[in-house]
Amino acid sequence: MELVAYAAFFLTMAMTYAIISLGLNVQWGQTGLFNVGIAGFVGLGAYVSAALTTPDAAERIGGFGLPIAVGWLAAVVAGGVLALGVGLLTLRMRSDYLAITTFGIAVALQLVFQNVESLTGGAFGMAFIPRPFAGLQGQAFAFNMVNLALTAAVVGAVYLLLEHLLRSPWGRALRAVREDEIAAQALGKNPVLLRLQAFALGGAIMALAGAVQAHFIGFIAPGNYLPMMTFQVWAMLIVGGSGNNRGAILGAVLVWAIWALSGALISEIFPAGQQARAASLQIVVIGVMLCVILLWRPQGILPEVRSVSRHLGRRTKDT
Repeated sequence: MELVAYAAFFLTMAMTYAIISLGLNVQWGQTGLFNVGIAGFVGLGAYVSAALTTPDAAERIGGFGLPIAVGWLAAVVAGGVLALGVGLLTLRMRSDYLAITTFGIAVALQLVFQNVESLTGGAFGMAFIPRPFAGLQGQAFAFNMVNLALTAAVVGAVYLLLEHLLRSPWGRALRAVREDEIAAQALGKNPVLLRLQAFALGGAIMALAGAVQAHFIGFIAPGNYLPMMTFQVWAMLIVGGSGNNRGAILGAVLVWAIWALSGALISEIFPAGQQARAASLQIVVIGVMLCVILLWRPQGILPEVRSVSRHLGRRTKDT
């Protein structure tokens, strides 16, 4: 029973990363936008939702005790607005400016999380974040199972939404801009507007993932949103298959499994005094796995399925 409860906990964490990976897939896989500030968007969603839903606290502003659903919705809005602002400033420029800006935004937000104690609790983080199905916390198996079901439902909802958009004219326009901006513009598409929409949608999804993760764990701190998270999510998308939503989910589960198992292995092999330094080996393991996957399947385990139109596909089948 304990093993099943841990497996449910592990899968729930993997599902939160799958939501982040789906958001990155909108930005990079579908549109070609290079976002290296993922941790900032995830952290923003976590802190916004936590500030709105935690009990009143004398040492900081916030603590409105609102329902969890309100916190998640606010996180989506905050992530979308931040992405919209960043996009308005940078998407008309070359793609490397977007990478530099998103990295700077993530670092700035991490410093805000760490130093503005009146809003975020500072280095001590924020505790007492309400958890879904809190009444079951004393029963590890039931609590982890219902949270897994809830998180999987969120992943499913985001996946279905993105699949619908992917097959819509809007999704095909995104891929057209990614492949050949000049040709798409000649056909009447607005590349800047399409990129802005995709970047805002991806940022909103990442912030939602941060909120879901924060409420599942019940505690957040600035150290949770370091650049390492950005590296992890990029590895997930590359391993799973950029441009494929199912690949984004599969990559999240596989990379999180390797990350968790390598961490457990390090704790067993190395003495307690050396485990902090040995933890860097986890990055080496992920890097080696990336190299192996890219040599074996350069486009990821589940690469993007390229198609022009579902109507064209039907005609081809009929003939």
